[in-house]
Amino acid sequence: MACPKLFLSCLLVQLMFLFLVPEVAHGQGLKVGFYQKTCPNAEAIVKKVIGQVMSVAPSLSGPLLRMHFHDCFVRGCEGSILLNSSTNQAEKDAPPNFSLRGYQVIDRVKTALEKACPGIVSCADVLAIVARDVIVATRGLSYDVETGRRDGNVSSLNEALNNLVPPNANITTLKADFAMRGLSVKDLVVLSGGHTLGTSHCSSFSDRLYNFTGKGDTDPKLDSNYIARLKLKCKPNDQTTLVEMDPGSVRTFDIKYFDLIPKRRGLFTSDAALLDDSQTKAFIDLQIKTGGSTFFKDFGVSMVNMGRIGVLTGTAGEVRKVCAK
Repeated sequence: MACPKLFLSCLLVQLMFLFLVPEVAHGQGLKVGFYQKTCPNAEAIVKKVIGQVMSVAPSLSGPLLRMHFHDCFVRGCEGSILLNSSTNQAEKDAPPNFSLRGYQVIDRVKTALEKACPGIVSCADVLAIVARDVIVATRGLSYDVETGRRDGNVSSLNEALNNLVPPNANITTLKADFAMRGLSVKDLVVLSGGHTLGTSHCSSFSDRLYNFTGKGDTDPKLDSNYIARLKLKCKPNDQTTLVEMDPGSVRTFDIKYFDLIPKRRGLFTSDAALLDDSQTKAFIDLQIKTGGSTFFKDFGVSMVNMGRIGVLTGTAGEVRKVCAK
C-alpha cells in the first residue's frame, strides 16, 4: 500500500478499481498454446532472444522478471508498464519502477515477433513469456505460460504509486494486497522468492539502516553485522547505488533468499515480515530443511496465478505493434 495512514479507505479504493477491471484474477480467455495456430513459433522466438541477452547481460534477469510483477500489480497484466508518456506520467516514471531495466530487450523481442507474425502477439504476453524464460536462463524450472492477453492503453504514474507493494510493507499489508488480487498467502511467500534475482536501490531500505522509527535508529529485525556491511555501500540519502538482494547469488534462481530470512538478512522490511505469519514462515522453514523441495515448482504455479490478474482478453484492449506506444 502507498497510503498507510488511510489504509482502509485506500483498500476500498483499490478494491473498487479491481472490480471494475474485466476478468480480474480469473484469467478467462487465457490458455497454454494460445498462439499455436496464429504464431506457432512465438515462444521459440522469445526464448532465442532471451538466451542471447542473458549470455551477454545476465544482470538484466532480475529487472526483466520484476517487470512482469510490476505490470500485473497495476491495472492487471496488460502491458501498461511498457507505455511511454511525453509528460513523464506513465507507470515506468514512478519511483518504485526506477529499478526496472531491459525495456530495450522487450522491444527487441517484440520486433522479432512482429517480423514473424505481425500484429498477433501482445506486449502483455511478451512480458509473461520473458519472465519465464529469464527464470529458466538463470537455472530455475520451466513452466507452461498461459497466453492470450491483450494490451491496455492507459498508464498512470499515480496508479503505480498507489498499487505497487512497497518494500516497507508489513505482513498485514502484504496479505491484503495479494488477497485483493486473488492471490493466496502461499503465492505471497513463493513470489517473494523472486528476490533471489537482481538488485535494489539503497533508498528502498535505507530507513532500516539510518532512521527506522524517525529517531536515527536501525531496524532491530535486521542483523547488526549486515547493517554494518550495508552502510559501507549505502550512505544516507543515497538514491543511486544498487545492492544485491541475495548477495553472491544475484544471477542464479535458487533458494538462498529463503536462507537469508531467518538470519535477519532479508533486505526489505517486507522480507522480514514473512517471519510474522505462521504460514509464510512454515514455507520458508520447509524450503530450508528440504533444499527447496517444492519451491521451483511452486514458483511456476504462483507465476501463472499472478499472470491472470486483470487480464484483457477477447475483444478487450488491443495488440500494440510497438510496446512503448
